[in-house]
Amino acid sequence: MTGVEIVGALLRQRPALTAMVAAEWIKAGSLPEDAPLPSLLVRTVSLTDWQTLRVGALVRSTGRISVAARGVSYAQQLALIREVRRLHGFIGDLGEARRITIRTNGLGPDMRGPGGSFEQTQDFRVSFDAPA
Repeated sequence: MTGVEIVGALLRQRPALTAMVAAEWIKAGSLPEDAPLPSLLVRTVSLTDWQTLRVGALVRSTGRISVAARGVSYAQQLALIREVRRLHGFIGDLGEARRITIRTNGLGPDMRGPGGSFEQTQDFRVSFDAPA
């Protein structure tokens, strides 16, 4: 499991967020140019793995994960970012990932996105243990 998969899954589990963005438009990697709005794009900025020499051990990973919120208006962009930021403080397990912790790690600038959308990014620091 990756930090992108963790953040994407947790975002899709938030009813207040999926009331604004259809779960199928919370995507990893890239969005098509004609993606409907609003949408969320989850990407890895950087990743550090703390390697182990024991076979079968868990590896601690810490990644910087970025969530780009795209809306039809500035107000919608702000509402999306406000809801995305609620991931801050998550502690728990998900799938094969154990001891997950999520903290905010920087808010990006207001930008014009594809198709004239309103876009802003929220970065997170995501740490977790997963099988090597």
